Amino acid sequence: MLVYSASEFKAKCLAILDQVSSTREVVTILKRGKPVAQLVPPVHQESGYPQDDLRGSVRILGDIEAPALSAEAWESEAT
Repeated sequence: MLVYSASEFKAKCLAILDQVSSTREVVTILKRGKPVAQLVPPVHQESGYPQDDLRGSVRILGDIEAPALSAEAWESEAT
């Protein structure tokens, strides 16, 4: 685990981000000698988008464009 002071992290932020991305190593950031934050690499997912996990899980059971209720069932239509 790498440790940086807050001022050193601020000065080298982009380089440290690249380092975490490539080495997948956790970085601890200290302020006045005490840990205040940790920089961890993201968890890589197999799919590119969250919606990809839902692919194939939906079935259309009927006409999706027709009204759900008949015109007689609506109060505004009853005169």
